[in-house]
Amino acid sequence: MNSTGKDIVIVGAGGLGREVLMLIRQINQHTPTWNFLGFYDDASPEAGFGYPYLGTVDDLNNTPTPLHAVIAIGDCQAKAKVVERLFNNFLLFPVLVHPSVVNEVVQLNQIDEGSIICQNCILTINVRLGKHVLLNLACTLGHDAVLGDFCSLMPQVAVSGGVTLQKGVYMGTNSSILQYKSVGVFTAIGAGAVVTQDLPDHCTAVGVPARIIKQAV
Repeated sequence: MNSTGKDIVIVGAGGLGREVLMLIRQINQHTPTWNFLGFYDDASPEAGFGYPYLGTVDDLNNTPTPLHAVIAIGDCQAKAKVVERLFNNFLLFPVLVHPSVVNEVVQLNQIDEGSIICQNCILTINVRLGKHVLLNLACTLGHDAVLGDFCSLMPQVAVSGGVTLQKGVYMGTNSSILQYKSVGVFTAIGAGAVVTQDLPDHCTAVGVPARIIKQAV
């Protein structure tokens, strides 16, 4: 892709993996940065999209030199488990940000390693993203929003100001959450839902307003 760029691989060869490959290409079109080597996945993909299948997640631990890896897994718990399996100190987890996203120093946003921010996302002021957070297409995050490690937001999610999403929160396409509400660890919010009150850990909430339909014991 760009033989003079930094070597990078994608962990996860499904649909999101292809979208992340598109993101890498778009970044390179704006500023040549990455040399994409191929995919790692526990299951060999039917097609490599023109790039090689390099092995399983565990195989990635065998890299003998520094290598950038991006985790293209939308399921929050699966993503967290994959990261736990990657222990090689040579592995680096870059932040990938689409060129359309405005993120200037004056905004005071903090983005931790491994996070992915796709096209047309908006982060306003003092937003904090933990490790391996996914913001899919056209998400909006209001002032002082905090997203914990491994959160995944699908396209056009709206997070209002002062919201806290704990570790591993999943928000489905076009869902939203009102200002200063909090969502607990590994809770899932269905597509199109509107969260109007705090939600506990390990539950699933759907509808307008969002109601809990499943709660882990």
